Amino acid sequence: MTHEQITYVVFGGLLILALAFDLGLLSRKSSHITIKKAVWQTLFWVGLAVSFFVFLWFRNGHVMALEYVSAYLMEWSLSIDNIFVFMLIFTFFKVKEDYYARVLLIGILMAIIFRVIFITVGIVLVERFSWILYVFGAVLVYTGIRIFAARGNEMVDIEKNKVYLVLKRMLPLTTIDNKGKLTARVENKKYYTTIFVVIIMLATTDIVFALDSIPAVFAISQERLVIYTSNIFAVLGLRSLFFLLQGAVNKFAYLQQGIAIVLMFIGLKMLVEFFDVHVPVYISLVVILVCITGSIIYSISTAEHDTKEEIKLPGNSE
Repeated sequence: MTHEQITYVVFGGLLILALAFDLGLLSRKSSHITIKKAVWQTLFWVGLAVSFFVFLWFRNGHVMALEYVSAYLMEWSLSIDNIFVFMLIFTFFKVKEDYYARVLLIGILMAIIFRVIFITVGIVLVERFSWILYVFGAVLVYTGIRIFAARGNEMVDIEKNKVYLVLKRMLPLTTIDNKGKLTARVENKKYYTTIFVVIIMLATTDIVFALDSIPAVFAISQERLVIYTSNIFAVLGLRSLFFLLQGAVNKFAYLQQGIAIVLMFIGLKMLVEFFDVHVPVYISLVVILVCITGSIIYSISTAEHDTKEEIKLPGNSE
């Protein structure tokens, strides 16, 4: 077996064991995820991703390992935006918390399938039309500017979501959840429950974010192994991150600015390669770490300062 084949086998083995653990212990029906449990789940998925990074370092060299960890961090930070929209979807459809874990798991597994398809198509396009990388670079720069200039309080209107409108038009829907089932019988007629709708919307919402994140990974590396594994590990960690950050996403108000700067940098990195200028992977990793960590720290400190100011207001004093 080649180095790449062995690496895929190890990755597949880790994935099967992790999903078996997740399905067996963490995804039972009516399973409530506490903050403590969410912390352990997050550490589990991050630890798994880091373990694969160590394996790549010794098996495939430090360059591929650094490309992988850079891509993983990029995807992981972008996933916080997913979580914000996921929360809006759960709130809009009034999904019971007992169903969160199972619904998220199914939705995320579907999202992984869609991402694999997108990545495969992207790889084929890049291999046949190398100039498309510059298009990706321009898209990332534009996206970064748009995200940086966007207002933090912009809301997503679920009622006008195109996927939701199509589902309403094409399928018979019911507002009951039928104890977490995907379908229900009403007057001897089959209807699709809100749980079914939410799962579809979670998966398709991730596709929208993938349109930005996948080109960003191509900017970091064109290695298939790096692109597939970084995306899958980051998406699989979405569920535990959801429960960990539930109710605290508003404390990351300036994270989108940090992500925007990273996207602009990565887009420019891709564009300057036209002039035979190649930015080393460790510089990309440093920029990603500094921007994401800096924006998170600044967001948290600003949120704490605003909270203290509110407490000091005359109307809030005891």
